[in-house]
Amino acid sequence: MSQHRPARAAVFSAGSWGTAVAKIMTNAGTDVIAYARRGEIADAINREHRNPGYFPDVDLPPTLTATTDPATALDGADFLILSIPAQSLRESLASWAPHIGRDTVIVSLMKGIERDTDLRASEVITEVTGIPAERVAVLSGPNLAREIMAGRPAAATVACPDEATAIRIQRACHTSYFRPYTSTDVTGCELGGAVKNVIALAVGIASGMGLGHNAQAMLITRGLAETTRLAVAMGAHPATLAGLAGLGDLIATCSSPLSRNRAFGTHLGKGLSVEEATAATRQTTEGVKSAEAILGLAQAHGVDMPITDVVTALLKGKVTLEQATAALMQRPPKPER
Repeated sequence: MSQHRPARAAVFSAGSWGTAVAKIMTNAGTDVIAYARRGEIADAINREHRNPGYFPDVDLPPTLTATTDPATALDGADFLILSIPAQSLRESLASWAPHIGRDTVIVSLMKGIERDTDLRASEVITEVTGIPAERVAVLSGPNLAREIMAGRPAAATVACPDEATAIRIQRACHTSYFRPYTSTDVTGCELGGAVKNVIALAVGIASGMGLGHNAQAMLITRGLAETTRLAVAMGAHPATLAGLAGLGDLIATCSSPLSRNRAFGTHLGKGLSVEEATAATRQTTEGVKSAEAILGLAQAHGVDMPITDVVTALLKGKVTLEQATAALMQRPPKPER
């Protein structure tokens, strides 16, 4: 990266979180271009400085631009910021890979586990592109896009095996309202971000069933315990799960009505089917897509994840709401660990 020009970032794509991160990085002084699949979104960002598909009421920085051409977006990019559904990552990235520069750093915003392979997003990225892990990073934390678009304070963790690269990304997205911290624990950050979506489904279900705040607090707390067990078994540092990418993200996703995973769970708790909840939520709900893959990781590493197990069974129609509640409450008592 030249010392005589600002860092350049290509944000793929212009959904809610991608738009929020594009705004953050532009405000931080980074030269940002967003890739949008739909021409009308790119045109609106360029001409009206708004994203009518997600934030029609929020002004975007006038220097933020957009394109529908991946090659144009990636031309000269120091950073490729990936904010797409985890299950479409492999296919999409394969088509974009020929345009990625030899020194471009890839930053994953995705919080899901790939079905069929049980791979984390960073592992899919290295497998598809051949880019070394030292050039692949993760940004994760308690970051509700709507609040960030309003300029409300937030923080996140930037994790990369190469600490110097993490610091470069940190500088490219540090603003007066967004504070990034650095880490080298990519595994912990990714698992914290993925599993919290499943726990948020459980909390939403409890809310929809009217089980009360005690039940929701129990699920959040025990959800953190099972997330930490899996992450540590896979080589993560337990402190990561007590930080922004772990506990912080879990609290925000489980507590806020802005959380699509919690909202999806609430629909289920009120008696809607998975199909009906999907239609009501409208946006991608990573917890629904990744729950079975996360359970597969737990089984492969010999980790007990009762909440994830029950949520997966409920999503697959193997148990009813009442049976799911009973399965969690009737587990044998044991020491808290």
